[in-house]
Amino acid sequence: MLTKCLKTTFINYNSTLIRPLTWSSIFTLRRYTITTNDKKPPTAVLLTNMGGPETTGDVYNFLHNLFSDRDLMQLPFQKYTAKFIAKTRTPKIMEQYDAIGGGSPILRWTRKQGEAVEKILDSISPQTAPHKHYIAFRYVEPYTTTALEEMKADGVQRAIVFTQYPQYSCSTTGSSLNELYRGISELGMDKIHWTIIDRWPTHPGFIEATARKIEAKLAEYSPEEREEAIIMFSAHSLPMSVVNRGDPYPAEVAATVDHVMKRLKNKYPYRLCWQSQVGPKAWLGPQTSEAIEGFAKEGKKNLVVVPIAFTSDHIETLFELDLEYGQVAKKLGITGWKRVDALNDDPVFTRAMADIVKEHIDGNTKFSKQWTLKCPECKFSACDDSRQFFTSNKV
Repeated sequence: MLTKCLKTTFINYNSTLIRPLTWSSIFTLRRYTITTNDKKPPTAVLLTNMGGPETTGDVYNFLHNLFSDRDLMQLPFQKYTAKFIAKTRTPKIMEQYDAIGGGSPILRWTRKQGEAVEKILDSISPQTAPHKHYIAFRYVEPYTTTALEEMKADGVQRAIVFTQYPQYSCSTTGSSLNELYRGISELGMDKIHWTIIDRWPTHPGFIEATARKIEAKLAEYSPEEREEAIIMFSAHSLPMSVVNRGDPYPAEVAATVDHVMKRLKNKYPYRLCWQSQVGPKAWLGPQTSEAIEGFAKEGKKNLVVVPIAFTSDHIETLFELDLEYGQVAKKLGITGWKRVDALNDDPVFTRAMADIVKEHIDGNTKFSKQWTLKCPECKFSACDDSRQFFTSNKV
């Protein structure tokens, strides 16, 4: 969702979230998760992500919360600027969500993934059962505090924070962890045993699930067409100001691509491109749209685009790749344009998710070694505060 809304660089902290005033805590808890009656508190698996408006009526709040996030961007007079941008952009973004069915399916897919992971974990890790997933979206319900309130009500004592961004960026996983720390502090939940799965760009299960999706799409070509196919990996871009600060995201996306191509035995030519650049400032390139134009000029007809940094369908895949870029490709004469399916609730992928959690538990890991290392040019106190808390949490 960041894709269609962002217009500036990502920077430090502030988060004034808008909640629909008509929702009570009880209604929210019932709506987003399934409670457990087990006497033993569940091992919490907290799935963090940006989220997306479930209906077009949620678009304004989503945009306002996004543009209010100073972990993500810093705007002059941000309290007022965020409202202005959200109000201005809401009609256009609502049209885009209308075009893909009236809202983002990311909550539905995250629920399905979480439910599948619960069942698998209860089987392969009985010593930490029962397991229960909670969903913490950054800019829309269920918010981080919504998840935390339910965890508190369930008496959770052990919580595994599981980012749903395979590749780490300060603007995504970093922002979610900073918000999580603030929520933990506000709700007095620092006595819970917290650990973090902060990235998993080259996990074998993730690579296998992605490679199988690519193979399935390639199989739709005739043998002759497949010989001429180009694999175009597409990931959300970042402003160069963030990249130059030392954000690890570009390197981790490239690592994912490298592992996927090795799994495919490097049979096909490929490129890594970056989508969703907006605004006049420099962003990481080449842009996916410009790459499509370049391939068309070279007479390439068979492009297989892979959403390599998105694990479930949302506006970037369903609107930007399928509709916007798909139409551009068609107009340019690329007759063999194909978009690889998102992982969603694919059984190979949900098993991989469960394996990632199981390995984290078995390894008695608190977080990756990479996470303790801040960006060389980072000057944001919010990053210091969250790292200090999670590294010192010894409950």
